[in-house]
Amino acid sequence: MSGGPSGPQSLLERAFTEARECSANTDATRTRLLDAAYEQFCRTGIQRSSVEDVAKRAGMSRITVYRRFATKDALVEHVILREIRRYFDQFRIDITGAETAADRLVVGFVSSLQAFRSNPLIGSLIATEPNLSVGAMVGDDGRMLAAVRQFVAGQLRREQLVGNIAEDLDTDLTAEVLVRISASFLTIRSHVVNLDTEEELVAVARQFLVPMLRLPPERS
Repeated sequence: MSGGPSGPQSLLERAFTEARECSANTDATRTRLLDAAYEQFCRTGIQRSSVEDVAKRAGMSRITVYRRFATKDALVEHVILREIRRYFDQFRIDITGAETAADRLVVGFVSSLQAFRSNPLIGSLIATEPNLSVGAMVGDDGRMLAAVRQFVAGQLRREQLVGNIAEDLDTDLTAEVLVRISASFLTIRSHVVNLDTEEELVAVARQFLVPMLRLPPERS
């Protein structure tokens, strides 16, 4: 698997790493503050919420917040990080019930769009504060897309090793295209595909994404 761009990890890279290594912080006070911040941000929005608001909702002092999170930006990052990590955890659960490589691709495409769009915090960020969400999760160097591409390419290579997809398929390039298609649906409103209708998302994945895998005839 080829590495992504060098430099500090993006939120999505960190979330994937923590989900893979099951290294989430279990400090009770930290968890309570993140829960309070999540609720506060969902109710009021990130830009209109202050550290004092979060402390009040958690029933703690502002000093306690700053002991765990040096700045509001750090608190926001860790709240978003936790939500992305939860997605990766759920993704692994979702694909276990899919029987074929095609099914797993469809489930991955549909569940990723639904998970982020339906998440009260991230969905709201995408809809109302796109600059903040993009700045926090993507950055300016494509690191988020690189992280997801590596994840998807790894899934494709596992399918390739057991003969579920074409052995000469360029998994990195295929993953790149799949991720960019998903990202465009997530961030740019479609006037053709109803993203709130699972049947339409499944149809799109079956018609346009599954053929990219070049499935062996017996597995089509």
